[in-house]
Amino acid sequence: MGMRRILETVVSLVLLTHAMSRAEEVLTRSPDKTITFHLAHSEKSLVGRLAKERREIITGIPISITIDGVEYPGTFKVKSSEQKHIRNSVTPIVPTIKDLIEEACTETLVQFDCPVALRIRVYDDGVAFRWESQFEKDEVTVNSERLSFTFAEDYPVYYPIHKGEGFFSHQENYFKHSVLSQTKDLITACVPLLVELGRKQNLLLTDVNVEEYPGLWIKGGEKTELTASFPHHPAKLDLKDDRNLTVLEYNSFLAKTAGTRSYPWRALLITDDAGLLTSTMLYTLADPCRLNDTSWIKPGKAAWDWWNAWNITDVPFEAGINQATYKNYIDFASANKLPYVILDEGWSVVGPAKLLDVIPALNIRKLVEYGKAKNVGIILWMTSTALERNFDAAFKQFSKWGIKGIKVDFMQRDDQVMMDFCARIAERAAQHKLIVNFHGGSKPTGLQRTYPNVLTHESVLGLEQSKWSKSANPDMAVLVPFIRMAVGPMDYTPGAMDNYSEAEFLAKHEDPGSLGTRCHQLAMYVAYLSPLQMLADTPTKYRKNPECMPFLQEVPTTWNETVVLKAEIGNVLALARRNGNRWFICAMTDWIPRELSCKLDFLPKGKYRLRFWSDGPNAAKKATDTSIGESTATNESELKLRLAPGGGYVAIVEPYSTDSVKE
Repeated sequence: MGMRRILETVVSLVLLTHAMSRAEEVLTRSPDKTITFHLAHSEKSLVGRLAKERREIITGIPISITIDGVEYPGTFKVKSSEQKHIRNSVTPIVPTIKDLIEEACTETLVQFDCPVALRIRVYDDGVAFRWESQFEKDEVTVNSERLSFTFAEDYPVYYPIHKGEGFFSHQENYFKHSVLSQTKDLITACVPLLVELGRKQNLLLTDVNVEEYPGLWIKGGEKTELTASFPHHPAKLDLKDDRNLTVLEYNSFLAKTAGTRSYPWRALLITDDAGLLTSTMLYTLADPCRLNDTSWIKPGKAAWDWWNAWNITDVPFEAGINQATYKNYIDFASANKLPYVILDEGWSVVGPAKLLDVIPALNIRKLVEYGKAKNVGIILWMTSTALERNFDAAFKQFSKWGIKGIKVDFMQRDDQVMMDFCARIAERAAQHKLIVNFHGGSKPTGLQRTYPNVLTHESVLGLEQSKWSKSANPDMAVLVPFIRMAVGPMDYTPGAMDNYSEAEFLAKHEDPGSLGTRCHQLAMYVAYLSPLQMLADTPTKYRKNPECMPFLQEVPTTWNETVVLKAEIGNVLALARRNGNRWFICAMTDWIPRELSCKLDFLPKGKYRLRFWSDGPNAAKKATDTSIGESTATNESELKLRLAPGGGYVAIVEPYSTDSVKE
């Protein structure tokens, strides 16, 4: 840090401390001075306000936390306030949006005349704040937290409508497009939630670093207010079947936790449509990696069995949950350079106590050996209840078998007990060098940075819905990247080879297909961030569509760089992502056909080979219709894309010579 910056920091600190002592209010501005968070404290309340470019966005954010029956800050005075500028370079262990993140923000720590402080960070694209405590006792009880957001106008909002009752949910949200004043009668919903601010700006609300604490939920309030709600600590649980562990009674408190700690961040991402696809603010808020050795963590694609219902038909044996079928999956994965095969539901005997009782038709150890010989690892599915009830024994057995990862499903809650359990799974899995895929539970809150063996989360209205509904449609497919994916990787499970127009589609559980075109599905492999990415369809259908396999073989699951070519929330997106010296381009549209022009000026100078898969001339009627071709490109080229209804496009762009390689 140069002498001038040191002096600026000291001066701002002195002025800030003086201002707080006189009026108990403070301004924290983003490094580029466009975003301002104003905090005012009186005898009755602590209230924040948020503005961008001198336009007030949120007029009131009442903030307080009640610990051991005492509301903070309450009447406690401001003891001190310190402000500093943070500039860091962050290198993700598992890169998604980019492989080098430049973090820059202004941070203010407001310490009250009590063991509680509020830490504020303001970035160029958002604001975050969190409580911190330093109580002398080892454990405290958090009784409640007061938090709400009153917006300056009746903005449009994408409000998440969750499936389930109360706080019991897979968090596979349908996003209702409404206005703030019409959310009061809607069901309480988990975040993320997106507010459209106009002037090409949006506000995404979520939480980060949710450990020893429940997740944030939102309920519409009076007029333009959104009010925070939290699942309380469960007092009585009931296992209705082998997987649905529901809460019958809640305690009167949110959490029992350490007396000295940092609480979850309340994060408000403020950016344009493109920024929702590229922001790294939420990632930088998460705690850094806690693992000493991460060299064993291997992202990649997986052949997946459950969505396609084990329907392999080009083989001389009866397909199903048996040794021959999974050997065929391993053969397919090996032939197509997929590092993993997932054994989903059915490999073990039904019942939480029987997780390690493998069905007679399977031998996990021999499957692992067969896969190892072909460079394919095995990932095992399980319910969270089964894992919890066999925790120590399960991880020991997983190591003995030599599996590479676990897919944990049916959490369906984000109260403190479940969030603690997810963190414990991540930690123990890392000790046994296992990657983790969380399904049926909370959206990402930063665990993927803290424990980078957690490669992905579901918590999205994904392709599985096509087995029983039309929910997983192109309208939703071009919406979720701007909302759900903004908070972290999402396991949408793309890859359907049977593709249908809206008029032709029929939901089928045993032989499913997808809404939208074949290239719409292919585009998801570039558009959707998931370091563990599925090939959801059956090996038979991929073998019958060999023209798609070069792309599915080559598309990576981690990225060094991302460029947004087109971004309109819920309408259309086009991206270019780089892995090494190759670029992968995608485009997706909703049910409206579109023509796009995409400049390739992001490419370094040189000549490039461009291989493409685009909607065929009859894709509007026959969604499987695909045109495949090749051309030469430079950084002066411009792609002219014609997307069918629910259509898509992908291309692989690689240099003809090493002159164009980008380090």
